[in-house]
Formats: sequence, structure tokens, C-alpha cells
Amino acid sequence: MQETKMAQKRVLITGVSNRQTNFDYTMRELGELARADNLEVVGEVRQNIDQASHRTYFGKGKVQEIKAEAAQADADIIVVNDELSPSQIRNLEKELEMSILDRTQLILEIFASRAKTKEAQLQVAIAEAKYQLPRLHPSENKLDQQGGGGSTNRGAGETQLELDRRLIEKRITKLKGELAQIDQQQEVQRRQRTKNAVPDVALVGYTNAGKSTTMNRILQRLNPDTPEKQVFEKDMLFATLDTSVREIVLPNKQKFLLSDTVGFVTKLPHHLIQAFKSTLAEAADADLLIHVVDYSDPNYLDMMKTTQETLDSLGVKDIPVIEAYNKADLKPDTRYPEVDGTQIVYSARDEVAIDALIALINKQLFEQYPTLDFLIPFTEGQAVAYLSERANILEQSYEEEGTKIRAQISPDLLGAVQKYVQE
Repeated sequence: MQETKMAQKRVLITGVSNRQTNFDYTMRELGELARADNLEVVGEVRQNIDQASHRTYFGKGKVQEIKAEAAQADADIIVVNDELSPSQIRNLEKELEMSILDRTQLILEIFASRAKTKEAQLQVAIAEAKYQLPRLHPSENKLDQQGGGGSTNRGAGETQLELDRRLIEKRITKLKGELAQIDQQQEVQRRQRTKNAVPDVALVGYTNAGKSTTMNRILQRLNPDTPEKQVFEKDMLFATLDTSVREIVLPNKQKFLLSDTVGFVTKLPHHLIQAFKSTLAEAADADLLIHVVDYSDPNYLDMMKTTQETLDSLGVKDIPVIEAYNKADLKPDTRYPEVDGTQIVYSARDEVAIDALIALINKQLFEQYPTLDFLIPFTEGQAVAYLSERANILEQSYEEEGTKIRAQISPDLLGAVQKYVQE
């Protein structure tokens, strides 16, 4: 028996301008988020008012217009471009006689479907529970639906509501405990990397800006024999949620760790930002950030602003940044690769451009390393091996007294070979 594909839910996307200067952009993005959640967008309704209704978000007339539009388009769900209060959702569902999905819940659904690691699944579960907590209502409880609706029944409903709240709060505490254990393990790993003095570089930026593609192309250029290290990439919002870390070895033998972090989006839910703090710890602890930007998108400046605001809210500050303007091949009349200070215009799908980005990373990480002369006795072969593995060897020759090496090396790694430095 042939398996049939589940039909896509049909959705009408809606929103109130609410004095948002980037309203058009957020509405377009809402449609992309819906498609990322495997929903079919069948129409759109907007209302240009300065302030949303406290009761139904939309004005009374607009609610009726949405109802008529949804019926005509045969929509299953109304998707709203803001996080709604519990009462707004209940009132809208009652008047429209349809399910409501607000922006926060939509993003949570996407994250829940994409979370692969235990860490990401815990983070999403915490955010979902926090979103659900204030939205519990007596009418949703089985005890409240029993009996004839007298005062005794009302008390039972309130008791059940409190019980449900306590259960969710208990679940949040349990999930946080599990997440804390994973965080501790990862913190030990980060401290070990710091001890080994291997610099950390984190790719940050808007979702679908090309962070994963950039990471894969860097791996292909420098580690072509390790295809299994490639990370998942797809032209889709939030294609990847889990932070991936890969060791990169440059031609000059210098090493750094490159991490691909979760992308950002406008109006990213607060609970989700808090839950994903541990995932973004790679960015907070980085020696260098690469802010990947979709240069071909007309709203790229808004995307950069959103990324910066989110990083600020997470306390990611005072870290050197390379501004990497990606997808230049999709932007007409744009020359690439072009490097100006710590900015680069490039395409992650162009080898020459990736080489330019790698050179810029190398310059930002290692240019400040001192160049030193070493004279190592022939009996101390392990010191030569140490430098060969950890330093950028510029010159090497053999003298009567031993091996003479000129190399660039991190001051943090110098201790083991300090005694061989020539004054």
C-alpha cells in the first residue's frame, strides 16, 4: 500500500503595522517562516493602525474581513505577525472560529521540528513550557468541563488550573536541571580548548545568511579529505539549530576552531533567546566573530541590526568582528571578493572569495603573534615537533649547535619552548 503525503495546512498571514518602520519586511519574513514550518500561504491581510486592539489585536471590522478572506481562500489557520496575549488568542479564535498561530508559537514549532541534539531539544522544550504557562485557561481543563457549571465546578476548574501550572513549573525546573548538566560538560570542553590556546571563531548572523555554507566551503578548501565534517545547509530559515564546531588547520599550520551558531530573526521570542544562551556561549567566548550577512537581501541592514541587538541582549560584546557580506553573486553589479579592513564582500560559493575570507581570518587571529628565533639542540627533537605542530614556521635550517627555526607562535603556547628563544 502506497504511503500518501500529508497535505499541507493552508494559512492566511496577518499583521498590524503598529508603527513598525520595517513592517513590510517582517510580513514578508512571516511568510517565509510559515513556509519553513511546511505551511502553505494562501493569502495575506494587513491593518495599518498605530496600536493593536487589546481585545482582538485587529479592529472589529478587520476581524470580519479576515474571516471572509479566510473562507474564500479555504484557509485552515490564521498566522499573526506578533506574539498575542492569551485573551487575544481566545477572543480571535472565538470570533473567527479558526485556530490562531502567533509569531512566537510559529517559531517555536519550527525550532521543535529542527532540534536534533539533546541540548537543542531541552532548550526548545523550556521555551515552549514558558510560552504555555500564562496561556493556561480553566476552559481548557477537563475538570472545568464536567458538571453543570455551578460555583462548585468553577472551583474545581481553578484547582485544576493551579495543578496544571505547578506541573509545568516543575517540568521547567527539571528541564533546566538537565540542560545545566550539559552546559557544565560543554564549559569543561571550552576551558580545555582555552587551555590549549586554540583560538575560537564563531559564525553569527541572520538565519539563512549563509553561515553553514560558509563553514562548509572553508572546510572544503582547507580540509578537503574530511567530507564527513560538513554541516547541514539548506536555503531555508532555521535550517540548523545545533552549534557545530570544527577544527580548521591553515596552510601555515596555525589552527583555530570554527563554530556555526543558530541564526537570528526579527522578533525572536525572548524565552527562546534565554533558552539558547548556552548554544550561543560559543559566540560569547569567541576570540573572533564572523558576522555573515545576506548582502543580496534589500533588508540586509535591518538583519544586521537584529543580529547586533540579539548579541547585545546575550552579553556578547567587545569581541573583534569581521563583517562578511555574503551572496554577492546574487547582487547585481557587485564586485567580489573585495576586502576593506575588517569587511569583506564575497560569495560562499566562490573559491577565490573563500580564500580571501580565510586570509582575513588568518590576519585577524594570528598577525599579532610575535615572530621569534629558536635554536633547539638536536637532542631536543620533541621541541622541534612542538613548534611544527603549533607554530607558523617561517624558516628552518641546521646549525652546528642544533636546529634553527624562525616562527610565529601564540604567546600562550610559548612556555614549553621559551628557553630556546634567541635574544
